[in-house]
Amino acid sequence: MKIQFDSGLAYQAQAVEAILGVFEGQETTQTTFTVTSKPVFNGRGQVEMQTFATDMGIGNRLMLLEDELLDNVRRVQLQNGLKQTSKLDKKALNFTVEMETGTGKTYVYLRSIFELHLRYGFTKFIIVVPSIAIKEGVYKSLQITNTHFKDLYQNIRYDYFIYDSQKREQVRSFATSDYVQIMVINIDAFRKSFSDPEKETKA
Repeated sequence: MKIQFDSGLAYQAQAVEAILGVFEGQETTQTTFTVTSKPVFNGRGQVEMQTFATDMGIGNRLMLLEDELLDNVRRVQLQNGLKQTSKLDKKALNFTVEMETGTGKTYVYLRSIFELHLRYGFTKFIIVVPSIAIKEGVYKSLQITNTHFKDLYQNIRYDYFIYDSQKREQVRSFATSDYVQIMVINIDAFRKSFSDPEKETKA
């Protein structure tokens, strides 16, 4: 049995547009990422190879000014009958999209990924979930919507994976690829991996 997804539900389209509206005015950018190997002398006359990330790219570079973001957020809130925000801190941007249970939240945020890529050129997406069970559920959703999104977005190229600290090549590919990358990770692993400087992967 094949699951059919309806891409024309009005309330889901409205939710996606609300997300996109936050970034109204953001120019579409395409950034090149490079990771190379550099020869390093170890002090004993021996050459070792050291992998390092260059500073040639920043994923999802946000070009909007703080005031522009605030205007966008306030406009989206007004359109959706929500209390308007009074100020933003561009160094700590956290936006919440709330939908009732059973209305297709997972579908909406997955579709938003592709729309954000098409409209603004964003390529790096991390889905942080509260538990291992939900992590597996999100990964399953990515699997069963693969054909649907490929059909909807003209065979768009994208990769998705569950974060595994033992598979550093996946994180490296996530950082350096110039097409859409989706990482699924549970909150405990996220905190452990991205708060420990020794375990950070820079790109």
